[in-house]
Amino acid sequence: MDYTPEFSSRKNKTEVKSKSLILLNDDYNDFDYVIDCLVLVCNQTPLQAEQSAVITHYIGECNIKSGTFLELLNLKKDLTLYGLDLEIK
Repeated sequence: MDYTPEFSSRKNKTEVKSKSLILLNDDYNDFDYVIDCLVLVCNQTPLQAEQSAVITHYIGECNIKSGTFLELLNLKKDLTLYGLDLEIK
C-alpha cells in the first residue's frame, strides 16, 4: 500500500489589511499651509492637496492615503511634525 500525501494548492498567505491615513480638521493651520504639507510629504499634486484640504474643512476629515500600517505610520509622523492632526483607521 503506497501512501501519497495530499497537498493543498492553497498556500496560507497572511493578508495585509489596508489602512487609511485620515487628515483631521483643525482651527490653527490655514489652507495654503496644509496644501504645501500634503504636496511635500505625500507627493500629492497641488490640485489633490487643495481638494483634500477643502474636504477636511467642510466634512471634518479626509482620507489622504491608503496602505499598510507601517507605510502610513511614517507619513503620519512626518505630517505630525508639521503640525497637522492625523489618525490611522
